[in-house]
Amino acid sequence: MSMALDRGLSLLEQLAAHPEGLPLAHLASELDMPLSACHRLLSALQQRGYVRQQRKQGDYMLTTKLVSLGLGYLSSSGVVDIAEPLLERLAQHTGELVRLSVVDGDRLVWVAKAQGVRKGLRYDPDMGMAARLSCTASGHAWLLTMSDEQALTLVMQQGLGEPAEYGPRAPTTVKALLGFLHAARVRGYAVIDEVFAPGMSAMAVPVLRRGEAIGVISVAGPRQRLTTERMHEFAPELLAAAAELGPIFITNSLMGRPPLGKG
Repeated sequence: MSMALDRGLSLLEQLAAHPEGLPLAHLASELDMPLSACHRLLSALQQRGYVRQQRKQGDYMLTTKLVSLGLGYLSSSGVVDIAEPLLERLAQHTGELVRLSVVDGDRLVWVAKAQGVRKGLRYDPDMGMAARLSCTASGHAWLLTMSDEQALTLVMQQGLGEPAEYGPRAPTTVKALLGFLHAARVRGYAVIDEVFAPGMSAMAVPVLRRGEAIGVISVAGPRQRLTTERMHEFAPELLAAAAELGPIFITNSLMGRPPLGKG
């Protein structure tokens, strides 16, 4: 990969993590990039419509062009159209946020959602984000389909994350993470309580096609409402939904991931 392309993609990724925008000097410092080179790349991205500046000499931020590209791709792939009725049905039954994520190379990306709660506290993360594998129910549901070695390889590539950024029960060691995964394999689905965020709980099941995980269906909400007992009650329906979705899920490049060590 050329240096300019690598730096340009790094800029987009950094700005995607800070929707409020970042100043030029901060971007150059964070990415260890000369100020002049950073400015040239931002100007080029601005000309192509991917980046805008809030005001003259102000912070840089992403436009919606990347979002539009991603949504257009998902629309043409048919993934969301296939999953929508199923997600809505689960959301109505559980009364909580139901999400679908798909395997994208070595990442798990949330692509569709349905919200069951119309009033009160709503848990509603942004779509298009990659799940933190070590401390999300979706991440655990994907990892439970692999060997410990494969799962840890993916987690170490992404990192465990900073403990302060997640819930008080988030795993901070390999041993703790494997404890979550081993329990999830026994159940056949993942359950977390105050792991991803304080006061929140979630569960997730893998969507399989020919024995390989191609996606994950999850339910998340406030722990006082989405208790461990309720999650176990919802498990049969989520497992049935995943079994229903797997055979009709359209296989395309978004969901294709060669087995680790085989390409």
